Amino acid sequence: MTSGLPEYYFRVRENGALVFRIDTGNRHRRIEMDQIAVVNIRNGEVKPHGGRELSAADRAEIDRWIAERQALLEARDLDDILRAVDHMNLTTQWAQSRATPEQLDQVTDALLLAMHDLRSVLVRKKADRLLKD
Repeated sequence: MTSGLPEYYFRVRENGALVFRIDTGNRHRRIEMDQIAVVNIRNGEVKPHGGRELSAADRAEIDRWIAERQALLEARDLDDILRAVDHMNLTTQWAQSRATPEQLDQVTDALLLAMHDLRSVLVRKKADRLLKD
């Protein structure tokens, strides 16, 4: 059962992960997890845990995980934005076809301010990109 376990386990947290080495070769045949490092995904910092030295294999696996995690988070960010576009379209349809005047009173100012802020940022960023080219 334990022969298919990975050598490392990454306990994800908000800004990175705790890195554990998995040991199944002990005399009690239990799964033991030995924390070896703490990873900060935002700045790429890797701190060995408990005064230990990370081996080249440890560091290579941690670097591989960091790259995969950053790619996953970037893809999730883009997916979240595309979902927001869908949600804006659904909100438009709701406002046009089903919203009551009272409901519109509750959301109009907040929506208009958020859309104005977003539009300002997008227009400025697009202008910067066009001037750069």
